[in-house]
Amino acid sequence: MPKNLEISYLLDFYGDVLSPKQKEVMEQYYNDDLSLAEISENFGITRQGVRDAIKRAEGILLQLEEKVGMVRRFGAVQQRIRQLEQIVKEVQSCNGQQTQPLPAVEQGCEKMLEILASISE
Repeated sequence: MPKNLEISYLLDFYGDVLSPKQKEVMEQYYNDDLSLAEISENFGITRQGVRDAIKRAEGILLQLEEKVGMVRRFGAVQQRIRQLEQIVKEVQSCNGQQTQPLPAVEQGCEKMLEILASISE
């Protein structure tokens, strides 16, 4: 059962829909990098029970993402923010190459970068 980053993201976004026990099992497996044996010892269940709980929780998270798409949209927004930051930096660079750089352009670019930074937090 390969641990993957997608499930970790899904757990961050949708983890609260899982039962407290399911969420803790998933966090121990994906975030704390514990083995099935270690988790089974922590919860007093078999390794197979842990594996089944992880598979059920993964299914819930994947199905929820398929229906809601928050992680996909978040990724798209983050990509657009990076693109906008690059455009602002290009404008700043062009403005700086002018014999008479326009302070209003520089101030506007700085403000846009501040806004973009606050959005991506």
